[in-house]
Amino acid sequence: MNNSTSERIVLVTGASRGIGRAAAIALAKGGDHVVLVARTVGGLEEADDEIRKGGGSATLVPLDLTNYSGIDQLGATIFERWGRLDGFLGNAGELGVLTPLSHLDPKVWQKSLEVNVTANWRLIRSLDPLLRKSDAARVVFISSGAARRFRPYWGSYSIPKAALEALALTYAEECAETNIRVNLFNPGPIRTKMRAKAFPGEDPMSLEPPEAVVPQIVEMLSASYMGNGELISHRK
Repeated sequence: MNNSTSERIVLVTGASRGIGRAAAIALAKGGDHVVLVARTVGGLEEADDEIRKGGGSATLVPLDLTNYSGIDQLGATIFERWGRLDGFLGNAGELGVLTPLSHLDPKVWQKSLEVNVTANWRLIRSLDPLLRKSDAARVVFISSGAARRFRPYWGSYSIPKAALEALALTYAEECAETNIRVNLFNPGPIRTKMRAKAFPGEDPMSLEPPEAVVPQIVEMLSASYMGNGELISHRK
């Protein structure tokens, strides 16, 4: 086991594109070793190339977050290599399908719950012992305004995101007397593939790129950030 490294070890899900990729690159540039988790090997490798160009380092983990035994193994592997985890950015998400609840395919509903809620619970379950080994562990989950603004046809996204907020805030309370700080971040409208899927008629160039929200995320994952149980929105 090698747990003597001074660099912070930070895990990022959904790290192959969008906010996750931009955050991972920024964290690595700041000196953290980032563990990149995503389904797409090619996307992970492209992110790794950018990180190495900037002088940073990363470990790539191709993993579908509905592979719960894989999540369990991920925690074990991190323990064997570093003995701890200093940060966790729960960024991966699933939009589902915009349709009335009564028309929603059960498989679509189930997958949205699995990715947005159950996977994050499984990650907490797997990573919590590692986070407790850190001197200053920081956890950030990416939420959405949809979690609190209930609009027709958005149920397969807004309901799981509301559940994610409940999950994160419950975990924050459970960690209040520990070295772990847990918070939520709402990036608002950002130029991502998920946003384009939800709003196909929108001009993507009218939106800020993922890099615009990264400084706040990096700050929330830093050892000096002491907030806990907060829902922070992007400062434009």
